[in-house]
Amino acid sequence: MTYYKMVYKSIFKGRLEFGSPRSYDKVLKMYQHRLENYYKSDVLLEEEDIFNEETSSLIVPRTVIPQGSEKSWRNTMDILEYVAQFAVSGNLGGWMTEEGKILRHGIVEPKSERTAVQAFLKGRELSNSKGMEGEAMKALNRAIDKYERHAQAYERRGHVNFLLKNYKDALRDYSKSIELANSNAEPFYGRANVKLKLKDKEGAIADFASAVKTSIPLEPIYWKARRQKGMTHVQLGQFKEAAPDFKFFCNRKFKPDNPNFKWRRAVWFEYGKVLVELEQYEQAVAAFDEVLKLQEGNDKISQADKVYYRSMALQKAGKRGYRKGLEEAVKLGSKDAVALLKALKK
Repeated sequence: MTYYKMVYKSIFKGRLEFGSPRSYDKVLKMYQHRLENYYKSDVLLEEEDIFNEETSSLIVPRTVIPQGSEKSWRNTMDILEYVAQFAVSGNLGGWMTEEGKILRHGIVEPKSERTAVQAFLKGRELSNSKGMEGEAMKALNRAIDKYERHAQAYERRGHVNFLLKNYKDALRDYSKSIELANSNAEPFYGRANVKLKLKDKEGAIADFASAVKTSIPLEPIYWKARRQKGMTHVQLGQFKEAAPDFKFFCNRKFKPDNPNFKWRRAVWFEYGKVLVELEQYEQAVAAFDEVLKLQEGNDKISQADKVYYRSMALQKAGKRGYRKGLEEAVKLGSKDAVALLKALKK
């Protein structure tokens, strides 16, 4: 009987900072010893590709391994978890997939008792608790005081400043985080939202694009950035540029626990309007059909607007049924439907 070893696609990305050349040298030696004696070199990342002596860090740019066993993936995550305990900041993600489906996923980050580590973890937790912004700021300041190159702490402090509407401070913190580690999507995404508040829509689009480039489709932030980039293009009347972002988003299947799940109806609706602007009327009708199918969403789209836009797209596409739809939209209170019916009678 012949046995076949299952192979999967693996994806890794992230960075771990060790703080000093001395710590870096110590970690590298322990890594080499553990690799040879525990894992027999059965890992998916090459030592020379990930250890960076110049910055005393372990850096994994977005790396895709087309074929690898589950054991190799697990060994890789285990040894990264081992060295993470000696890091002062950073994080690293690993995914094992098959035909686009996530089979295994793990996040590696420092969790030691070092002051900078514990202060950051506390600050990060508090940054997501309403009313605890002041305490979060104190903890994050402490993390930065202990390790001034703590990119994640700057990103979280930027988030807290954003919540407090300290937009200039938030902009500075996000920019500092990007300066220290420009492969993280979170500070680009955060800075883009600050720029929206400061009315810099072109700058926001550039940062949303960077958030997309520095993340992967397996991460929710990739799609959050896609969605908001498309919405910002629409605000600037850049419909051709918005269309690809909306198309990719609409074609993605999100699970109910994904934060993008409840934005599907809003994006389908905006996509439909963009397609109308681009005179792709039949595709617009299909988009508005999807809007009507979805029963929930993070939007305030009225039923009158849903029916009106679909009917208007039908009319422009030269399809039957648009008049009945417009009459229904009128009953639902659509002034646009009233105006279009009057125009069609002339």
